[in-house]
Amino acid sequence: MSNDKAFKALVVQEDSKGNFSKSIQERQVSELPDNDLLIEVHYSSLNYKDAMSASGNKMITKNFPHTPGIDAAGVVISDKSGTFNEGQKVVIFGYDLGMDTPGGLGQMISIPADWAVACPDALTLKEAMIYGTGGITAALSIQKLEKMGVKPSDGPVAVSGATGGVGSISIAILSQLGYDVIAFSGKTEQTEHLKALGATEVRHRDSVNDVGKRPVGRELWANAIDTVGGEYLANLLKQTKAGGAVTSCGLAASAEFAMTVLPFITRGVSLLGIDSVYIPLEDKKTIWNRVATDMKLPNLESYGEEITLEQTPEYLDRFMAGKTVGRYVVNVRG
Repeated sequence: MSNDKAFKALVVQEDSKGNFSKSIQERQVSELPDNDLLIEVHYSSLNYKDAMSASGNKMITKNFPHTPGIDAAGVVISDKSGTFNEGQKVVIFGYDLGMDTPGGLGQMISIPADWAVACPDALTLKEAMIYGTGGITAALSIQKLEKMGVKPSDGPVAVSGATGGVGSISIAILSQLGYDVIAFSGKTEQTEHLKALGATEVRHRDSVNDVGKRPVGRELWANAIDTVGGEYLANLLKQTKAGGAVTSCGLAASAEFAMTVLPFITRGVSLLGIDSVYIPLEDKKTIWNRVATDMKLPNLESYGEEITLEQTPEYLDRFMAGKTVGRYVVNVRG
């Protein structure tokens, strides 16, 4: 590959005993895949999927050594496809980036040109990564509810995993759009933080499970955004008002859930899946434009904590320990 030079990257390695370690190392551009688009990464962000990759989860990343980072924002160094101009600002999330393709926690990436979109003029590269996959997933969840005809006057929207990246941005955007939000979190010490984001009410996450084994419960919220899966998703569905909908985008609690079909056939409740990985490129452009316009949050930089590339091993461990709050934007070159 042309433009060969050294750069820094987080590298996860597996030893002969199946143990994994992560460190900041120097790599060469020639070690990257030979794809059309070469990008100098300025910012990335941290997501739960990055933490799973960095811990050696073979369902996320099969081959090691590996550089995680499912988000990247930077400038084009070269593009053999002719799609982008040298120096153009671009953002990338989804597809195979950071899974088995070296990701945004490295200062350089090489990807197919059709994985990238131009960074909206209204967003800086840092702002784009404050959203990142987490924020874009939140925006996609809200947009899907909108397509179902949901509006603020219908009643409150419940958000599970409220202190996480998807949950916190969901609360902020919903509040900005005029919705009342019931935030569910196990981190009761973050109550004031969640209210500052825009939550109308904060409840302990386990209270959603008070419905127990009953097939349906009282109708407590009009719609919901679930970020954790498992019994939390099932019990959000059981307590959603007739005609409402629940989006599903995460599995931190579990990838499985068990329930009856009664909420669907007696109340007409809808379960909406959210995919932020393989959605069509045009849909990605649309949602980026929305977070740069009607969904753009005021004082956006206040929604993300900036960290350095050198700090990422520590913060990825915090993700796996459930000790993170909100969004983390990585200044890859800082």
